[in-house]
Amino acid sequence: MFALTDWLGLKGQRVLVAGAGGIGAACVQAFLDEGASVLVADRDEERLAAFTGHAGTIAVDLTSSKGCEQAVRAAETELGGLDVLVHAVGINNRVPILETTDEDWDRILDVNLSSAFRLGRAAGRIMVNARRGRQIYCSSVSSLLAHPDHGPYAATKGGLNQLIRVMAREWASSGVTVNAIAPGYVETALTGSFLDRPGVRDHYTGMVPAGRLGTVDDLTGPVLYLASRQAAFVTGHVLYVDGGRTLV
Repeated sequence: MFALTDWLGLKGQRVLVAGAGGIGAACVQAFLDEGASVLVADRDEERLAAFTGHAGTIAVDLTSSKGCEQAVRAAETELGGLDVLVHAVGINNRVPILETTDEDWDRILDVNLSSAFRLGRAAGRIMVNARRGRQIYCSSVSSLLAHPDHGPYAATKGGLNQLIRVMAREWASSGVTVNAIAPGYVETALTGSFLDRPGVRDHYTGMVPAGRLGTVDDLTGPVLYLASRQAAFVTGHVLYVDGGRTLV
C-alpha cells in the first residue's frame, strides 16, 4: 500500500504535455502541483510564454512527424526522460458536412488525429524501450454522440478512441498504458465563442444530467489518475468526464 500523502506517486515524473490551451494548460499546472517536471509543446509561442519560469517549453508543429520527434527528444534532453505523455491538442469547425471543405477535413484530421498518432508513436518508442510509461489523450463525447455540425471532429475523436485501444494492446506487455478522457462541453477558448451565442449555453447545459457544463478543473483529476501508479492496470480505456451527458 502507498501512503495517502503520496497516493498518485507523480512527484519527479517527467511529463510532456502537447497543447498549451485550456485543457493542456490546466494539466500542466496540475502536474506541477504534484511535483512533476513538465515540458509543454505547442506551435503558438505566445501561449507557451505563459509557462516561462514554471515549465519547459518547445515550439513545434505537432502535425508533422518531425515536430513530434523534436518534442519527444526535447523531453528526453530537458527532463532526463519521458514517463507521461498528455495529448491535449484539438480544433473544431462547426459546419454541416455539406459545407465542409476538403481543407477543413484535412486540417482537423491533421491536428486532432494525425498528431496523436505521430506523437504517440514517437513517445511509444521511448516508453516501450524503457518498459514503462503512461499516455493520456483528450477525446470527446462526440466520439460517441452524433452531434450535428461535428462531422470531421467526431470522426477524429472516434478514430482516436480506436487508436488508443490498438496502442494499448500492442504496448501492454511493455508496461505502457494508453487511455483517454472524453469530456462533454467544457468552458475553454475552443468552445467559448460558440457557447456565448444567444441561448447556446443554456441549451447544452440542459442536456447534462449534472445540470452544468464542465470546467478544465473537472478534467485534471482523471488525467492525474490515469498518469499515476494507481492506474497501472488500466489501459485502453476511454473515461467519459461529462456529467452524464452520454447517458441521455
